This record gives sequence, structure tokens and C-alpha cells, in this order.
Amino acid sequence: MNLPPRRQDQAIALAGLCSGVLLIAFGAYDHHDTVPPWAALLPVLAMAALELVRRTRTVWTATLGGLALIACGLTGSVLATVVMYTDLLYAAVLYGPARMSRVLHLTGGATTVVLTGLTLLYGEVPDALVVAGVCGLVFIAPVWTADLVRRHRDAAESERLRAEQTALLAELDRRTAVGAERARMARELHDVIANHLSAIAVHATGAQSVARRQQRPADDPLVAALAVIRENSVQGLAEMRRMIGLLRDERPGESYAAPRLSALDTLLTQAREAGRSTGLAFDYEPTGDPGGLPAPLDLAAYRILQESLTNAVKHAAPGTVRLRVDYRADAVEIAVDSPYREGAGRAVPGAGAGLVGMGERAHLLGGSFDARPVAGRWQVRAVLPRGVKGETG
Repeated sequence: MNLPPRRQDQAIALAGLCSGVLLIAFGAYDHHDTVPPWAALLPVLAMAALELVRRTRTVWTATLGGLALIACGLTGSVLATVVMYTDLLYAAVLYGPARMSRVLHLTGGATTVVLTGLTLLYGEVPDALVVAGVCGLVFIAPVWTADLVRRHRDAAESERLRAEQTALLAELDRRTAVGAERARMARELHDVIANHLSAIAVHATGAQSVARRQQRPADDPLVAALAVIRENSVQGLAEMRRMIGLLRDERPGESYAAPRLSALDTLLTQAREAGRSTGLAFDYEPTGDPGGLPAPLDLAAYRILQESLTNAVKHAAPGTVRLRVDYRADAVEIAVDSPYREGAGRAVPGAGAGLVGMGERAHLLGGSFDARPVAGRWQVRAVLPRGVKGETG
């Protein structure tokens, strides 16, 4: 079980205190025949209290712990007190300032040398060796171990920071690359497509001026066609410029407004204007309650209807194009029927890409799409689920 640091300190203090009390209760301490139990218990209580602040007051715990250890030696050595003191030295090096390691190595080594020398001076060599070993285990081993653990911990922290810096630099490089690619795409859109749309709008305006000078009537098919060409080119240019601004991120607070099915009436108006000269009429029949459509579904449905109307204007035979949008509880079904003309349309760059795009939009949303001639009419069928369970998530 992974306890919080404060709980760990409390558990260590409680374990040390219980061990000391148990040893004193059984008389397992030096001079138990002359030292009363309460006197031997005082250093145990002091050491257990210091264990509670072993992480936060490292200098004080190491200093006062040394005094408690001296008192323990005078009143009767209890093993639990010695063990808790070694833990205080370990915590002082591990959690204290960096200089604690040098100070405690120096004082521990000096204490070991002095006690070993005094034992050798007034006792035997075996006794001196025992004292040297015990002092090494008490004063030097915990300090050396904590120093080693701290070095590994600091090295791991340095590696973690280096890994974070590397990841940050990689993310910055990725963002720079994405920004450069977006800028390149914006330049291509501005320098190529936007310029072509501008040229179309300018020439359409000029042609309208010529038609006005020729005093052509407003219902002249040529005048209507020029108006549709200019209106669509201007709208396409405005949308292209919004896309360029989005790619360049020139206005971070402004987002690109995706078209929605609620704007279908405007799309139908444009299609009727464009198809008037070719004998096309459009009939729109919505059924059901639209409710709140998910944004991906709303955009996909709009683009499928937009492409279907564009194809009808370009390729359909004279007649009526029927649109039906059925808003069901679980899906939105789109049906577009237009008069079919064999071999209709002139081959242009990108021909056929619209059908592929419509199919991809439907399939990405987990729906279905089908477009083919049936009984003299070109039928487009798309079913888009409201749940949006496709690849877009």
C-alpha cells in the first residue's frame, strides 16, 4: 500500500515506539538491572517524536537525534533507539540540503575514529574492531546509502526533465512545420485559386456592363447566367479568403463558420438561378424534425446536397430535380433525383471527384452512399446516422 509521506513518517514513528516499549518491557536493554524502565523509555520517546518531522526538519532531527542517542547510551541502550537514529541520518541526507551529506560523512567518520581509538586505547583489539563495525553501521552506512539513493533520484529527475525538454522541442518543431505547411497552402490558395476566382468575378462584371450597354433585358438568359457566374465567384472568393485567414491564423478569435442545412434555401435559390437557362426546376421536400444535428453530420449533409445540386446543374437533362431530406430519429436520409442524360457533361479536370468526396463523407460518419442512374433518372442516396460513430469519432 502506497501511503502519503506524512503517513509513512507516522507509521515509522509508531513502529519504532512500539519496538522500544516491547524491548524495555522484556528488559532487553543495557544495564536493565540498574536503570529503571522509564529512564530507558525517554530516549525512545524523543527519537519517535523526531521521526514525525524527519522530512521537514532534517537539520534539527539529525542534531537532536544525536543527543538522544547519547542519552540512550547513558541510560541504557535500546536497539530501537539506535535503529531510529540511523533512519534520521538517512532522511537527513535524502531530504535535507546537499551539504548534509558532507557534514554527516565527516562527523560520522570522526565519531567512528574517536570511539574506535578510545576502545583500542583502553581495551583490546577485538573490542576496537567491534566498535569500528558498529559505528560504521550506525554513523556511516545510512549516510552513504542515502547519498547513493539521492544521486540516483537526482539523475532520474534530470533525465525526466531532459525528456520533457526534448518532447517540448519536438512539439515546437512539429508546430513550426505545421505552421509552415499551412502558410504554404494559404499562399497556394491565394496565388492560384483565389486569383482565378477574382478573374472570373471581374470578367463577369465586365460582361454584365457590356450587356447593360447593349440594353439586354433582365430576363435574358445570358444576363441571368452572368449574374449567377458573378455571384457564385464572389461567394467562392469570400469563402476562399476565410479559409486562407484560417490557415494563416491571422485572427485567432475568429473561427471558420461551417455551412449548415439551415442554409439550404440559399443553395436552392442559387441552383434555380443557374438552372433556369437549361430548363431545370428544383423541388425540395423536407420531412421530420431536424432537432439538434451534430456538427459533422450537418456539414456532411450540406456538402452532399451542394455537390448533388452542382452536378444536376452541370449534367442533368431539362426537367425537375427533386430533393428530399428525411429527418429520422436515428439518421438523416438524403435523396436527390434528377433527369438523367446519357453522356452528359464535358470531361474536366477532377471530374468524378465529387462523387468520391460525397461517399467518403458518408462513410466517415458510419453511413451509406449510393449514386447511379435508375429508370432514366440519376439517383443520389445517402444515410447519415445521428450517432456519428464513424472514423471521426
